[in-house]
Amino acid sequence: MSGGETEQADATGGEQRVAVIFNPVKQGIDQLRSVVDELAAEHGRTVDWIETTEDDPGTGQARDAREKGADLIIAAGGDGTVRAIAEGLEGEQIPVGIVPLGTGNLFARNIGIPVNDLPGAAKLAFTGRDRAVDVLRARVRREDGSTETEVSLVMSGIGIDAAMIANTDPDLKKRVGWLAYVDAGLRAIPNSEPFRVAHRMDDGRTHRSRVSSILVANLGYLPGNIELIPDAEIDDGRLDVVRLQPRNFWEWLMVWRRVAWENRVLRKTNLGRQLIDLTGGNKRREVVYSSGAKIDLVIDGEPQEFEIDGEEMGTITAARFTIEPKSLVVRVKEQ
Repeated sequence: MSGGETEQADATGGEQRVAVIFNPVKQGIDQLRSVVDELAAEHGRTVDWIETTEDDPGTGQARDAREKGADLIIAAGGDGTVRAIAEGLEGEQIPVGIVPLGTGNLFARNIGIPVNDLPGAAKLAFTGRDRAVDVLRARVRREDGSTETEVSLVMSGIGIDAAMIANTDPDLKKRVGWLAYVDAGLRAIPNSEPFRVAHRMDDGRTHRSRVSSILVANLGYLPGNIELIPDAEIDDGRLDVVRLQPRNFWEWLMVWRRVAWENRVLRKTNLGRQLIDLTGGNKRREVVYSSGAKIDLVIDGEPQEFEIDGEEMGTITAARFTIEPKSLVVRVKEQ
């Protein structure tokens, strides 16, 4: 068993309680109730059904479930629901099973949870192995000087990616899912303005860059099998940072080439890596990667749009991101 796994709890000692924390506006809840109740009866467990609300998307519900002795929590919703539950658990090693009901479901996709198979995801919550994964914590500063702390499981972004999410058409998102972000991106790029940011990884030197976006990530894949960060691991105790700094439309095409072609295809083979070297791919500066345990960011100029795990979070002027190694336990497939 690897260091990123913990043993699954014995299902024989004492009453086993399952808390299903669900977003009531998501489709599939009635089917989920039927499937989970059947699985719970099969495994001799008692189920508590707990709705999220507009004011509390899962944080308080997870705290309540923890205090009432739940030994398994099932998160039924999107990335925001899972993130809120992780925040409510505050590092408590209660396994979390995930039934993806959101638009992007990036966290579920990256850890191998079935995205379009509700019964399969629910069964995995009861029968899968436990894997301990990292959690990102972001402390951000607003324009008025106030600060807030948020949890991130997928990735957080400052700049054009956050503006893209802010400009996503909600009706289109309901109809076509994550493809709505593509539409928003195509509209956001022509109007985007680069900004300057000071950044310091761990306790190293402070650097200054002119970027269109800076992303701090816990994992590497985006919808459509786009591999944004080839070396990202969700349980390596490190956060990964990507600076997108194209200067013109041609260099935006080079960004797309990097993440959709080089990372996904060419880097997988020796021949492909040689081709990247021959074409100067490793020397280009449109996409720059770094990693560490902590990064400090200070924006020079106007506040910038900010997002966490695909959720619009307003504008900020500075942020500190840290990693909390293996502080969340999730149910995943057997290897």
